[in-house]
Amino acid sequence: MKEFLQIHPSDTVAVALQDLPGIPAGHKFALRDIAEGEDIIKYGYPIGHATRDINRGELVDHHDVRTNLERSLTPDPSPNGEGSIYLQEQTAQINKQELVTTPLAIWRGVGGEAFWGYSRPNGDIGIRNDIWVIPTVGCVNGICRQIVEKVTLLCPQVGGKVMSFPHNYGCSQLGDDHENTRKILRDMVLHPNAGGVLVVGLGCENNQPRDFEAMLGDYDRQRIRFLICQEVEGDEVAAGVAIVKELYEQAQCDMRVAVPISRLRVGLKCGGSDGFSGITANPLLGAFTDWLCKEQGGTAILTEVPEMFGAEHILMSRAVSEDVRQQIQDLIDDFKHYFRSHGQPVGENPSPGNKAGGISTLEEKALGCTQKAGTSPVCGVLAYGATLSASGGKTGLHLLSAPGNDLVASTALAAAGCHLVLFTTGRGTPFSTFVPTLKVSTNTDLAHRKPQWIDFDAGVLLSGVSMADLLPRFITYVLDVASGRERTMAEAHGNAEFAIFKTGVTL
Repeated sequence: MKEFLQIHPSDTVAVALQDLPGIPAGHKFALRDIAEGEDIIKYGYPIGHATRDINRGELVDHHDVRTNLERSLTPDPSPNGEGSIYLQEQTAQINKQELVTTPLAIWRGVGGEAFWGYSRPNGDIGIRNDIWVIPTVGCVNGICRQIVEKVTLLCPQVGGKVMSFPHNYGCSQLGDDHENTRKILRDMVLHPNAGGVLVVGLGCENNQPRDFEAMLGDYDRQRIRFLICQEVEGDEVAAGVAIVKELYEQAQCDMRVAVPISRLRVGLKCGGSDGFSGITANPLLGAFTDWLCKEQGGTAILTEVPEMFGAEHILMSRAVSEDVRQQIQDLIDDFKHYFRSHGQPVGENPSPGNKAGGISTLEEKALGCTQKAGTSPVCGVLAYGATLSASGGKTGLHLLSAPGNDLVASTALAAAGCHLVLFTTGRGTPFSTFVPTLKVSTNTDLAHRKPQWIDFDAGVLLSGVSMADLLPRFITYVLDVASGRERTMAEAHGNAEFAIFKTGVTL
């Protein structure tokens, strides 16, 4: 195995692929002397500037690099005059195996022409058929939990097919917070991955159940039912159990059918990133995104906007129109304004775990993060809480407004209509949002240490497996998950939750 990797010929740092003297695996070291104040180059782009004179061969970590994001609202165009790291002619090689650039030709025809999903009456497609119990307000979280527990006790065959989704909101909120709660809950209730939904309200909350019901439009009243606890005569838990049993029995009649891959929608997310994220797992997702969007006509959504800071010019250069390019610019600038309006610096990132894993600045994190989008053109930008269907149902790569927080961002991806979320991680995390959340490890050590968390190991790219060989295996696995032949580790352990973006006051 090669000891280190220089990703781009112009880089002034390389990444250690294994522990070296004074250089932990995944961390950077200087390829030449770097003067204090000089830009440090990785992926062919500046990731910040040196805070001291750095000698050739020395470790370069977060103590030695300072972000350049303080210098301007929007970074200058790429110094290399290129639109994408992923599109560069150069290739990064480990043991002569190509990592960053893979010819599209090897992806064609992989995975067949269909997956197996559930066709809904409104024409949408789901990949799961579970029963969801969703509260309109946090006051009835306990009622929802009791309904699920009692159904499981009375009907053991139901088991993990019924899930409740507690949250703290739905009342005492104003303005955007109130609307964000209503939008995310609406998107969940209407999501095609649910075979049936029981919406449980209290009756006196700000998120009034009947007003909320009106937000759903012309919904499927056989698949979606309401229960308002204050209006139930007697035991509301028993009433809820009866409805859930009906929904479950009804859902047993739903059968999977062959669905074109063009109907598949995936979310792209990373969390607990490390120095290998931009070398293994994120490029793997980029390759998958290009296969899905370019070759199959499917849809991928990239979010965590603050983790695009410093790499947004790459995405803007791939906008399909000037209007979309401006939308990307506004997306970035609006989030920077959000940070500054709260008196926070826009570069207050990476996290302690990111730094321990070898990531020093937000630009470095962003240049790795955006590789999940491959080289696909950016077809549109979605507001927080918006869905693909509401935006005209365009396919291809989209960007979504949401913060970097793993639970909030993954929830936003699911709410936008994604059937599943592809989640890369170098540090590991057990969580899942309310759609299947498939974890891809950046390093094999994590996959071995936490097999109960990790679904797919991209770390094998560091030990001689080529992207050409790994991508077809990944495509097959994703389609198996979508078709119900495989369940993610998070699903197997019953992990399913969601989180709503909160920005304002609570009454």
